[in-house]
Amino acid sequence: MAQALRRVHHVELAVGNAKQAAYYYRKAFGFDQVAYRGPETGCPGRVSYVLKQGDIWLVLTTPLHHLDPLNTWLTLHGDGVRDIAFEVEDADAIFAQAVAGGAKPESAPADAGDARGAVRTAAIKAYGETIHTFVQRNGYPGFLPGFEIREIKGRGAGLTCIDHIVANVEDRQMDRWVTWYDRTLGLGRFVSYDDKDISTEYTALRSTVVASADRVIKFPINEPAEGLKKSQIQEYIDANVTAGVQHIALASDDILETIAALRRNGVEFLAVPEGYYRELWERVGVIQEDREAVKELGLLVDRDDKGYLLQLFTKPVQDRPTLFIEIIQRRGSDSFGKGNFKALFVTIEQEQALRGNL
Repeated sequence: MAQALRRVHHVELAVGNAKQAAYYYRKAFGFDQVAYRGPETGCPGRVSYVLKQGDIWLVLTTPLHHLDPLNTWLTLHGDGVRDIAFEVEDADAIFAQAVAGGAKPESAPADAGDARGAVRTAAIKAYGETIHTFVQRNGYPGFLPGFEIREIKGRGAGLTCIDHIVANVEDRQMDRWVTWYDRTLGLGRFVSYDDKDISTEYTALRSTVVASADRVIKFPINEPAEGLKKSQIQEYIDANVTAGVQHIALASDDILETIAALRRNGVEFLAVPEGYYRELWERVGVIQEDREAVKELGLLVDRDDKGYLLQLFTKPVQDRPTLFIEIIQRRGSDSFGKGNFKALFVTIEQEQALRGNL
């Protein structure tokens, strides 16, 4: 029987300065700092800050020694997602299942504990230099062993959970990774988009979403497609040196309030192309939200046969044009904003042109 992934336990970002990154995510996105690990807690080589908002857990980690291989990771990729960790019932079983399905081991199952209990973890390698850690909590009451409580409140922005996490992979590698996720972790094909769905006058890409049976875990996987100019996916691959996490989509139950709060906090979002709202309401029909507020905040709206969604994308959250954040609210829709693809990519192409990468 295939072992199931319960949920995304946390996302770990490797960053050049975890203290400053933690400050940024608290002040800009409203996360609370809840835990810390470092030299003072018995971890002399690295520091990690744990941030929480709703059911979203981020870990920001910085190496403290020049010989730490995480420094090489940062030199190659810059700040970005290193680990998408899953909560599981049986770390040994799912690790064995994944390896039998062709996954390469990162770390074998092992226990880590403190006075409050023990957690069992294992990890496998995924696309690029991303890994997946399996976390078997065994009723452990804190975040993870080795972390101590260090609380600093952020100004919450109404973010509730991780909706999906998007991977960018190299040309003609998408189908390989779709098969890999099905074979190793039981994440099946949910929906696909080809270069006819996701294209502009200049660039294109292909995308397939893999998901758990309950749709709690959703991973779109993108690859570049041939176009007149460089795809945003290829720009990412060039900047990141390899495949990696393109963006994390964070859900809100009131996106109008969330985006307003994030804009007040200084979060920079991609601008909606000129003329976007002229045909929008005819395309999506009636929505619960105030149309003028949607337009004023610059939100994207799309509808499918199950409902509609509202979404907006930040600019990259570091200097390299790699990782960014999506804010999304679903009103029944379980798609990914297909009707907004062209508008989004026109805006991204404008940003690419400014960087000289189009």
